Amino acid sequence: MTSPLPPFDWDIFCTVVDNFGDIGVTWRLARQLEREGHGEVRLWVDDLASFARICPGLNPALDRQWVEGIHIQRWQGPLPADAIPARVVIEAFACELPAPFIKRMAEQSPPPCWINLEYLSAESWVEDCHGLASPQRVGKLSLDKFFFFPGFTAKTGGLLCEQGLIAERERWQQDEAGLAAYWASLGLPPRAQDELRISLFTYESEALKSLVQCWSQGATPVTLLLPLGRSLNDVLSGAGLESAIDTTRAGDLLQAGQLAIKLLPMTSQADYDRLLWSCDLNLVRGEDSFVRAQWAARPFLWHIYPQDDQAHIAKLNDFLDHYLSSLPDLADLPTDAAHWLRAFNHALNHGQDVRELWAQWPQFGTIWQQHARSWSQKLLADGDLVTRLVKFLESRI
Repeated sequence: MTSPLPPFDWDIFCTVVDNFGDIGVTWRLARQLEREGHGEVRLWVDDLASFARICPGLNPALDRQWVEGIHIQRWQGPLPADAIPARVVIEAFACELPAPFIKRMAEQSPPPCWINLEYLSAESWVEDCHGLASPQRVGKLSLDKFFFFPGFTAKTGGLLCEQGLIAERERWQQDEAGLAAYWASLGLPPRAQDELRISLFTYESEALKSLVQCWSQGATPVTLLLPLGRSLNDVLSGAGLESAIDTTRAGDLLQAGQLAIKLLPMTSQADYDRLLWSCDLNLVRGEDSFVRAQWAARPFLWHIYPQDDQAHIAKLNDFLDHYLSSLPDLADLPTDAAHWLRAFNHALNHGQDVRELWAQWPQFGTIWQQHARSWSQKLLADGDLVTRLVKFLESRI
């Protein structure tokens, strides 16, 4: 006989859209809420198989289970009869709650606080919409749904960042013996003095072929840490290793001129954070890895999720306007470096040849590193997302 479930403080609903992005964000949110003492969390997920690839302790065959203090509930078919809505219900990325669940919410007294957690955006209109209520009719009853926008300014919801994360990053990056042990755990020697170590987790892009070609033919040794995924074919093609595309496996170490490619399996979020902290440059995609690259305080390029109407390019520009602007009380990014960074991000997202851009890394790499550290400090000036979310809810529960 199963034990009755406790009353939950948080229900978080997530539809897995692009394998790891949406579930990556909601899983981090759920764990931070639980670990920082904000109550019991239930996470509803429609695709447990994809979820399990970033959460090794999850069994995708089970409909309900506890993992790291979070109750994971498969979100498919009719709702469980005992699913009483929590005090706060989060609809992640407009995933549309089941109508029976909304009805149960409306029948509660007082009703739960309903949050629509939106995608991260640097667009200017986000500040005006953040925190707005949208009245919802449920039969003869009504509920307010509040829009909560993650963002990069004090007038938005901020970014997910767990307490202690930055201190942990600092300890990691300053521990030479620990870094050597980390590289050894991946089957690699310690980083050589003149070597670059780069992680790459992007979508497909023709730009990758020219970039990888630069690394393999250049004068600087490069080790590329490549989680298996959508960019594999472009990377191996650029390295002249097309014949290995169908036979490569996680753990393989491939060599092409000055470039060594270490293939990695999909891993836990904590291990991915450490990979970002350890590399000199990170190429990331989507939302979750994009945010974690910023907390790594290392140079990064963002491959934003492509949209047919090119709306993603406007969103990229809005972010770069923030990222490349002067930072109060911190060193300004030189104009030529800012122009180079903007061009590099655009070339990656447009699939353009990047050989001339990469040739300027020796000129701008150091100032980019300094800017990345200053940027990560600026982002936390007004608090992280969970801190802002809890404060937002205090007057509404």
